[in-house]
Amino acid sequence: MLRLSRHAAALCFVCVVVFAAMTAMEFLYFRQLSGSLPSLDMRFTGFTPDEGMAWLTALGRRGSEIILVWHYLTFDLLFPALLSLTLVSLILATGRRLKNFRAQPAQLQSLFALVLVLPYTLADYAQNIAVARLLSDFQSANPDSLSFASALIVTKFALLAIPVIVIAVFHLAGHKQR
Repeated sequence: MLRLSRHAAALCFVCVVVFAAMTAMEFLYFRQLSGSLPSLDMRFTGFTPDEGMAWLTALGRRGSEIILVWHYLTFDLLFPALLSLTLVSLILATGRRLKNFRAQPAQLQSLFALVLVLPYTLADYAQNIAVARLLSDFQSANPDSLSFASALIVTKFALLAIPVIVIAVFHLAGHKQR
């Protein structure tokens, strides 16, 4: 069993609670606004411009404003930073179980974790800005802007996989050292 510091455990708990709230909003409210179409954020492999336009059209002005306010201007302002702090904390917690990682200066450990997580954070915020722009200005929704938003969503999830894989590898390596 992985033992975490109180700090890491608290971050994990808050991150799970916020993620659960976001997911509940998606399935219980946002999908009703779009006629059961998943939000662009939920499309891990991206979407075509036609799929993006279908979602925006199904939302209409009212639905777009609701998602903009209740997702992008609330939860998604907080969640990428919260998830990033949680990932950094987990990298440090699992890494410090390894003799070679623990032997490195604390600043180098932190820099390593930050370098792994920061690209995801930047991609997530860039994606949020791109989708929020589409929601706030329907006229900006064209094949290029929709393709760009889709590429950012795919990039965000690909970059998120990197720290998650490192945490898993550190965790497994920590078990082997015992």
